[in-house]
Amino acid sequence: MKKIAILQSNYIPWKGYFDIINLVDEFILYDDMQYTRRDWRNRNKIKTPRGLQWLTIPVVNRGKFYQKIKDTEILDSAWCHDHWKALTLNYGKAPYFKMYEDRIEGLYQACEKETHLSRVNYLFLTEICKILDIPTRITWSSDYELVDGKTERLVGLCRSAGGTEYLSGPAAKDYIVDELFEEAGIRLTYMDYSGYPEYPQLFGPFEHGVTILDLIFNEGPHARGFMKS
Repeated sequence: MKKIAILQSNYIPWKGYFDIINLVDEFILYDDMQYTRRDWRNRNKIKTPRGLQWLTIPVVNRGKFYQKIKDTEILDSAWCHDHWKALTLNYGKAPYFKMYEDRIEGLYQACEKETHLSRVNYLFLTEICKILDIPTRITWSSDYELVDGKTERLVGLCRSAGGTEYLSGPAAKDYIVDELFEEAGIRLTYMDYSGYPEYPQLFGPFEHGVTILDLIFNEGPHARGFMKS
């Protein structure tokens, strides 16, 4: 039995994204897909005394309406300093900020040399998985042969990776053809994001939809206790 999940890479995503990673044996980054603007590919939210704030990686997209995520280039490296400054300013007094300060700052320093969004997302995903003690293998869709068709491609990736079960995000229910997984002998299940427990957060009302760094800085080694997996 081997469980697979296939998602586009996100920038410092929320806890639900890491729950999916932790619930499968292999997590495939689907960065052969088209880059979408004003999405989670290059941005995420943090909490501040003034409310939620976006941290956005500037990318080259003018005239590149059909570029793939893996081909999306970063405009410049100034964002690394700006994002780390914003995290330090707003989470510097969080209970476990000091515990992870060097590791996260090191990530931003490493990203100054990176030219592509997909690579930046991969660096953050793999390091945060280490912090959360998530051992799942992370691969790329480009590691496998791709076929045409939305559902057909997902089925093909699962087959190529030796998967017997596919864990999907709930939004994919709108387009996935369940019968194609059934015909391939692959069990199809959907992630349930409901029922997450709250934890002590800084700055006002609780907010689930923020970067995983919020949970890590506030709960440290106890962070996994506030995740589903």
